[in-house]
Amino acid sequence: MDQRQALAAFGALSQETRLHIIRMLVVSGPDGMAAGSIAEKAEVSPSNVSFHLKELERSGLITQQRESRSIIYTANYDALGGLIRFLMEDCCGGNAEICAPAAVVVACCAPAT
Repeated sequence: MDQRQALAAFGALSQETRLHIIRMLVVSGPDGMAAGSIAEKAEVSPSNVSFHLKELERSGLITQQRESRSIIYTANYDALGGLIRFLMEDCCGGNAEICAPAAVVVACCAPAT
């Protein structure tokens, strides 16, 4: 992930509803969630959630796919891991053991595809 991509991702996450949505999608795993379910759970209107989903998708943090009449959104675990790696790549003044717990999280939390 380069600086431009990281800025886009952090910009998308700097809004309360979008941060809530991305956290819901991370929890939902590879099955993702339908847009209507996201709106209901986030307690926002469908048009409002649509706006936020577009911003998250534009930043590369989520993906979508159509299933029948629904659009299912999933967290892009590679992009989220890339964002964490971007933050940690020059970590800790050469003391890699300080960053080890974060590296383990990045390595193990992405669901198998």
